Amino acid sequence: MNRGRRRTRGRDVNGVLVLDKEPGMSSNDALQRVKHIFRAAKAGHTGSLDPLATGVLPLCFGEATKLSQYLLDSDKRYWTTVLFGVRTDSGDADGKVIDVRPVRDMTAARVEAALLRFIGEIDQIPSMFSAVKHHGQPLYKLARQGIEVERKPRRITVFECKVVAYRETEIDLEIHCSKGTYVRSIAEELGEDLGCGAHVTALRRLKAGPFNVDDLVTMTQLETVLAKDGLPGLDALLLPVWSAVRDWPN
Repeated sequence: MNRGRRRTRGRDVNGVLVLDKEPGMSSNDALQRVKHIFRAAKAGHTGSLDPLATGVLPLCFGEATKLSQYLLDSDKRYWTTVLFGVRTDSGDADGKVIDVRPVRDMTAARVEAALLRFIGEIDQIPSMFSAVKHHGQPLYKLARQGIEVERKPRRITVFECKVVAYRETEIDLEIHCSKGTYVRSIAEELGEDLGCGAHVTALRRLKAGPFNVDDLVTMTQLETVLAKDGLPGLDALLLPVWSAVRDWPN
């Protein structure tokens, strides 16, 4: 055995894969699974999605990781379903129900009027079930232990928040926002403003920086391509490193 030889940890892979994250999987679990499929030496994701959420999760490989911060700082667009009348401890359907109230006098017009206060620059307190860290610990880990700590408000910008479907006690929203925006916090506050409580039952990221749903590749597609065409087939699915900044002015 040659002890002087450095053990290889994977292939040199460069580029961006825009994964359609599956529900029930953390962003890091998705990253590790894709990194293993590609047998890549270096990879990172560009902003967590809740396990409940699906959609655009850009994964940067090799040289593309140098542009990860740009993608972390970029604007996002989401589609979400909000259910009125039920509050959960996490603000989404993965949490424990903590309050049930009747939904009275609800109309699309009333919801749209209530949404106006969320447009523009607003202060938002991060959820205890978010990945924001407190003394090095993610808040969601503390929340799972029944610990709640004080969180400072963060300034965010909501560029657009519109109702795209209305179904009595449930609505679909499309939200265009800055980094650091918690959609479930908007849902919770909207529910309180309307006097009935609310939580997110579905969340899909439609866009992150320059990447959108047209760029998506599913986990099933990756496994199919690997079985059929091997690693060269997988590499052909990668977008070039420069795609991370393709929306920059020329």
